[in-house]
Amino acid sequence: MSYRHFTAAERYQIQAFIRSGLNNADIARQLGKPDASNLSREIRRNGGRDRYDAERAEQRYRRHLQDKGRPRQRWHQVFDEAAVPLLEEGWSPEQISGVFRDSECSVSHEWLYQRIADDKRRDGQLYRLLRCQKQRRKRYGSPERRGQLKDRRSISERPAEVATREELGHWEADTMIGAGQQGALVTLVERKTGLTRIAHVPSKEAAGVTKAICRMLAPLKDQVKSITFDNGKEFAGHATISRRLKADCYFADPYSSWQRGSNENTNGLIRQYFPKKTSFATVKPRQIAEVERKLNNRPRKRLGFKSPNYVSGLGS
Repeated sequence: MSYRHFTAAERYQIQAFIRSGLNNADIARQLGKPDASNLSREIRRNGGRDRYDAERAEQRYRRHLQDKGRPRQRWHQVFDEAAVPLLEEGWSPEQISGVFRDSECSVSHEWLYQRIADDKRRDGQLYRLLRCQKQRRKRYGSPERRGQLKDRRSISERPAEVATREELGHWEADTMIGAGQQGALVTLVERKTGLTRIAHVPSKEAAGVTKAICRMLAPLKDQVKSITFDNGKEFAGHATISRRLKADCYFADPYSSWQRGSNENTNGLIRQYFPKKTSFATVKPRQIAEVERKLNNRPRKRLGFKSPNYVSGLGS
């Protein structure tokens, strides 16, 4: 296979993906390169993964060109090729800015927002890639009308250190129902890293939800110490989950979604891809897997702009 030099836009993407924690093979797939060896040589000749800088790499390449007539590309020239693919991956302007911080090719998130706003004024659609958060109305004083789950352990019994997010292995669980009660998703989020697991179930029936949770977390059994649920009847199998995963299970207080804030926030991110009008009966497994991949490879500000996969050790 013949070698083809990377474009400036591809180098920007390489730097972003390195900083978010993706390995070389995954970066090559993101760039549509079936052979990762070219990528490895590009990174190695420009300082390695710890020191790779897109702008310096581009400058080095330009110096070696016999034809020096082409101007060096910068953000305003490579926005469509470098930033737009990251926006399509679900990254926010702040996340894009964060992975390029402290480098020669840094860019402010304000500039990226302005560029997206300019595109919207020209009837462009880039603004649709931004995550919109609707104001949520809180429920006050509503009585709990659902029956109590058997052997339910309150979140008040959960060790205080779980709330600090300093220890890996504490998860939150929830379900998302599809339009017309057609299918559902079971969502799991690890509190420290934001690592997410998503599975489709035909309904919110407890047996199917229990099976899905055990199946998703079995490969991560050593990283499952506790799970916090809401009070839905779909989690009636919590004792089975606790026994199979050797994890403690707790339940948040009624109508206190803030006690499972990681999961609530992640469900909002998932709704960006599957709006409330979506029937989960028609969603294919590959679509769910793609959303899970994007969320776990997306850099997070609270993680120092590393991705959940990287911080959890599953993406290195």
